[in-house]
Amino acid sequence: MTYDAIILGGGAAGLFCAARAGQRGKRVLVLERAAKPGKKILISGGGRCNFTNIGAGPANYLSANPHFAKSALSRYTPRDFLDLVESHEIAWHEKTLGQLFCDDSAKQIVAMLLSECEKAAEFGGQVDLLCDHEVTNVAYEDGAYLVTANGTLFGAHALVIATGGPSIPKMGATGFAYDLARQFGLKVVEPRPALVPLTLGGEDVLFRDLSGVAAQVDAHCGKTQFREAALFTHRGLSGPSILQISSYWKHGRPIAINFLPQHGEGWLLNAKNEQPRSTLKSRLKEDLPDRLATTLAERIGIETELGNTPDKALRQAEARLARWEFCPNGTEGFAKAEVTAGGIDTAELSSKTMESRKQPGLYAIGEAVDVTGWLGGYNFQWAWASAEAAAQAI
Repeated sequence: MTYDAIILGGGAAGLFCAARAGQRGKRVLVLERAAKPGKKILISGGGRCNFTNIGAGPANYLSANPHFAKSALSRYTPRDFLDLVESHEIAWHEKTLGQLFCDDSAKQIVAMLLSECEKAAEFGGQVDLLCDHEVTNVAYEDGAYLVTANGTLFGAHALVIATGGPSIPKMGATGFAYDLARQFGLKVVEPRPALVPLTLGGEDVLFRDLSGVAAQVDAHCGKTQFREAALFTHRGLSGPSILQISSYWKHGRPIAINFLPQHGEGWLLNAKNEQPRSTLKSRLKEDLPDRLATTLAERIGIETELGNTPDKALRQAEARLARWEFCPNGTEGFAKAEVTAGGIDTAELSSKTMESRKQPGLYAIGEAVDVTGWLGGYNFQWAWASAEAAAQAI
């Protein structure tokens, strides 16, 4: 059975690439090993799918080559995808920080993608989707890719790797994309969990007692920082700000948290003048959850009223609260990671078409590639943009 392109993976990137190529008159086959397509789409955004971020741009992505994503992102924008969503009459809302969600259900995005695949027939194209099909062999002979799945041989002049990374293995995620890339001589940047909770040990283990407590903070790692909520867990730290910073964190490096980013320098000295009878603990409780305020005050060790506390001690307390260092001993791994950092090396691919520079007709898109977005719809936007780039080139 011969096609213009075979796409491996029926997730966000794979389905969108199939739809766009089909609407260019191409005959496309999508092979998906799960029983149904779009499994990760369905669980995203708490079941409402954070399908893009209206402010998505190259600065919101990590990659060994930070310039690689510019071309695809500039040619298929969040507005372009939003126009498609609206054309299917899917109601949406902006939750926060440019994050766009379905009002109803992530199922609408999957249905939209499948509908777009079906629409290929109107343009003389064809998209066949085969689920429950596990690929057991891929070969390249005489300018064609030969793919064996469930004992059937399929052929095409183009092959698109859209199988994602190994994050959330319970959803069936694997490192298949990397094995296939290496088979054809492409390098792979070491994959690691990203947008993932961090675990604490040593002295920091005391903070596990705060499990369930959350606060709005600034989380720092190197020169990178995010102001969002942090959540203490029974294993360490989570919440949006921590998930964001985890993508930049490496073993052995500390992260720093500013527990009171809304306060400028000298706020404790001002409190001393205005509320001399108050204590550090009572002052912290005005801005932070009680359990967190109590723990921080106890660790700092100032028990006297502010009016009886030396200015130097208050300045030191301010400094520590503004840059409280934690030394994570690891992450919760691919099982809890929302995405995978690393992947197929962008040096191996054309930024315009997503095609391999050394293996003709081989493309890689979406999470399989070493381009990782921030939390908040950015990874979906990369899926759409990279899929569009490949679809236009097939």
